[in-house]
Amino acid sequence: MQPTLAAIPIFLLVMMPVLMVWEAVWKGIGLWKSGRNNQLIWFIFIFIFNTMGILPIVYLAFFQRKADKAREKPPAKPVKKKRKK
Repeated sequence: MQPTLAAIPIFLLVMMPVLMVWEAVWKGIGLWKSGRNNQLIWFIFIFIFNTMGILPIVYLAFFQRKADKAREKPPAKPVKKKRKK
């Protein structure tokens, strides 16, 4: 006998879409960051495995490359005051 929709607890029916959105958000952020940092292995693992956001969170917290100094905005140049003659 196949379970019907009425036999599934309401808790699961509510939590499934919430978990799907949770996973999609973290996966999107993880894929974006790993792609921008040219970390192909992390990109592939995050893309393939559905871990309810755990793998992307681990990547973002511990393994993401820190921003290079070249990517950061250079400090603003001080404005030279004109001398009065």
